[in-house]
Amino acid sequence: MKRPNLLERRISRFLNEPPTLGGAASVIVTATVIVVGAGGVVIRLVDPKDYPNVWLGMWWALQTVTTVGYGDATPVHRAGRLVAAVVMLQGIAFIAIVTAVITSVFVTRGAREYRARRSAEELDDRELIERRFDELEAKIDRLAAAVEPLTPPG
Repeated sequence: MKRPNLLERRISRFLNEPPTLGGAASVIVTATVIVVGAGGVVIRLVDPKDYPNVWLGMWWALQTVTTVGYGDATPVHRAGRLVAAVVMLQGIAFIAIVTAVITSVFVTRGAREYRARRSAEELDDRELIERRFDELEAKIDRLAAAVEPLTPPG
């Protein structure tokens, strides 16, 4: 059996391990770089009149994927607009994923702090209960000692 290549190992690890902030960020950055590069090349191929070089196409793709959209370069032909739609959807997904990752970090941190606080409170409650049981045991021992002379031998 052949050994999996680097990409296969990374994809496998990404799918099998719990998500991390770094992992999510690397996927987002990689996807965005690919969309900007591919979008720049494709828009150059489908609309060479408005995008005379790949660099201008990538500038347009970067504006679009980041949802800035200055308007200095917009596709005119149908194929270019289709490419624009794909790049825009990637930009929207990018913002949604970044927001979700940041929210996830805050929720995870809050849950961890809550569990730590609850754990400390449970220890305090347990100590209080044990102290009360010790006090009750001492009272019962004193009562037993006080009652012992009053009980007939037997």
